[in-house]
Amino acid sequence: MAQKGGGVTITSLGHSALMIQGGGARVLLNPFQAVGCAAGLSEPRVSADVILASSLLKDEGAQVASGKFLVKPGSYRLAGLQIEGIAAPHDRVGGRRFGKATLWRWRQGGLDIAHLGGTAGSLSPADRVLLGRPDVLIIGVGGGGKVYTGQEAAEVARELQARRVIPVQFTSGKPPAGCDQGSVEPFLKAMAGATVRRSGRSVSLVPPLGDGVVVEVLR
Repeated sequence: MAQKGGGVTITSLGHSALMIQGGGARVLLNPFQAVGCAAGLSEPRVSADVILASSLLKDEGAQVASGKFLVKPGSYRLAGLQIEGIAAPHDRVGGRRFGKATLWRWRQGGLDIAHLGGTAGSLSPADRVLLGRPDVLIIGVGGGGKVYTGQEAAEVARELQARRVIPVQFTSGKPPAGCDQGSVEPFLKAMAGATVRRSGRSVSLVPPLGDGVVVEVLR
């Protein structure tokens, strides 16, 4: 996995927090405090080379982990990775409710990865160009005010023609009090025709991935 083109291992830390290791780097996505829809989960107090947050909301951009923390759009060169952050509305009303989110795109372990773990806004034509066709798409699917519904997320996955899709920001069992997000099942239903793998806590992906669409559900 340490080789530049040797793939990545992606481990779920709960909610929309993932650790992606490969290409000589460790990238942590969306560390959270155990509040809101993340209530009751263990906070990811871990170490990474780079931390990519969708926003500064406590459930997707809490500074509970150690590493270089990025949340603002822009171009960054860190840990041997070229990382692009793209501003987008966090909600369906142009950001008037939850402000802006940052969409992330980078290449790691020979794979192009896109992180849309915290947004409900439609992609603009410019967004689609900047995101390209990712090998791996990480996308929120639980619905609510600031996360795609299952149907919306499936439409984005089809727009971007992602080869591997990892859903995040969904609840298992009864949602915590005040949480407006639901389960992964509506997204899986909307992804009819894709292969669904319930991969446990981690999945290893090695290029080339092929052209079939696979949804990797991590717990």
